[in-house]
Amino acid sequence: MEMNYCSNCGDKLEIRLIDEVERHSCPSCSFVHWSNFSVSVGALVVKEDKLLLVRRSQNPGKGKWTNPGGFVEQTELIEQAVIREVQEETGIKAKVKSIVTLGDFPGRVHNVYITFLLEYVEGEPQPDEEEVDGAGFFSLKEMESMNVADLTWGLAKIAFEADSDGLSLNRLDKTAFNGYTLFNI
Repeated sequence: MEMNYCSNCGDKLEIRLIDEVERHSCPSCSFVHWSNFSVSVGALVVKEDKLLLVRRSQNPGKGKWTNPGGFVEQTELIEQAVIREVQEETGIKAKVKSIVTLGDFPGRVHNVYITFLLEYVEGEPQPDEEEVDGAGFFSLKEMESMNVADLTWGLAKIAFEADSDGLSLNRLDKTAFNGYTLFNI
């Protein structure tokens, strides 16, 4: 979505060259709309050598099998977002083990995609029937005959073949980091 009016004062934005990039800016209050960014998370939940997948019932990706995931809410931590998305889409309870990939998808909306490896805790996969109409744990062999999204294929190989556990949540008090949550080796 393109911004046309200032979110601070409501005046019509104009295009100005700022830092050698054309940007929407306000002639009245100097507000600059830097860009549209989103942060989304994906879950790799493995149970007994099978990966939790969902079948998308909406576009993008309608009919494709993917790993559960979605957008991070403005006020939630990324590790809370991935746990919430797994539970909402499948009913599965899981807990974060590590971050295994960081994706960067620039475009009209610049998306940063963080993939987490999660430990299965409990539950049987049940699709939410809103965003997804199928859910289950599948082996790589079973996935060969399914309509699996390309990105999910790559992530499945990481889940089953990774040489590293990825970045783990730093359990030190957040006040030591001015409120930031850190993941590290």
